[in-house]
Amino acid sequence: MNIFVTGCTGYIGSHTCVELLNAGYNVIGLDNFSNSKREVLDKIKQITNKKIKFYEGDMLDESILDKIMNENNIDVVVDFAAYKAVGDSVVKPISYYINNVSSVLTLIKVMQKHNVKKLIFSSSATVYGKQDIMPITEEMPIGNTTNPYGTSKLFVEHILNDLSIADPEFKIIVFRYFNPVGAHPSGLIGENPNGIPANLMPFIAKVATKELECLSVFGDDYDTLDGTGVRDYIHIVDLAKAHLNGINKLNNMNEGGLLVYNLGTGKGYSVLEMIKTFEKVNNVTINYKIAPRRSGDIDTCYADSSKASKELGWTASLNLEDMCKDAYNFVINNK
Repeated sequence: MNIFVTGCTGYIGSHTCVELLNAGYNVIGLDNFSNSKREVLDKIKQITNKKIKFYEGDMLDESILDKIMNENNIDVVVDFAAYKAVGDSVVKPISYYINNVSSVLTLIKVMQKHNVKKLIFSSSATVYGKQDIMPITEEMPIGNTTNPYGTSKLFVEHILNDLSIADPEFKIIVFRYFNPVGAHPSGLIGENPNGIPANLMPFIAKVATKELECLSVFGDDYDTLDGTGVRDYIHIVDLAKAHLNGINKLNNMNEGGLLVYNLGTGKGYSVLEMIKTFEKVNNVTINYKIAPRRSGDIDTCYADSSKASKELGWTASLNLEDMCKDAYNFVINNK
């Protein structure tokens, strides 16, 4: 089976490619390296002893998507190609809407042209906005987003829902990721964004190795146990493996439609809990300071992932200590 993975060298994309290759799928990948590195392709091969059939290009370029569809008999598309930094999206909203929304429209247009009707879309828990009840289930309302990144994912979800109604042959799974962290246990691939990390775990890891001087904890006056934001962190390998379950589900759907699943652990950890666990597991000290809240951040967010467990047979198995250990292992092996 041929799986087309967009954003294949990015953080989530690369780990998913590893799981797909290890499961025996043929992987066709596309990336423009806007937030990843070419060397990831070699590392995926080193882990799996298999190669991605890789194309370099931009998701907004219809011609490269046409080329991929013409040259490969694509069965399923898994779309990871998106900007993902909440704070950055507040500063550059138009860039996020163009990249995260227009790219999907281009992809769908080409998929329809080539009669490829199975899609897994990487969405985000940010589509839920601020919820008063925890944990968050898929039935809770979406739309009260607090930043352009989340709104871009919300727009695409609406587009895909409309598509599933207009074209009932489409089989679509939307995965709402909570907070993927950690790295592959080999230490070869992990979260290694270009420039200063926007996400918590890679920033902590770089402070631990003295690549960065100090971690800013954005806000200590949230309505949480220690005042810092609480999130549902999920190990990247657990998250990647969920896509295997998703592909199996698509292949066994008797009719078209759109299905939505939360991917999380169902447990929230605060920023300070993350720091303390990282220090304990890796025997390091993290230099941090309290900084003002970031625009668009919320107090608490964690998942109810029981629907994914029941319908896909997927549950997260790795804990926060595993996440911290593997994240640090990756950084010290890639200094």
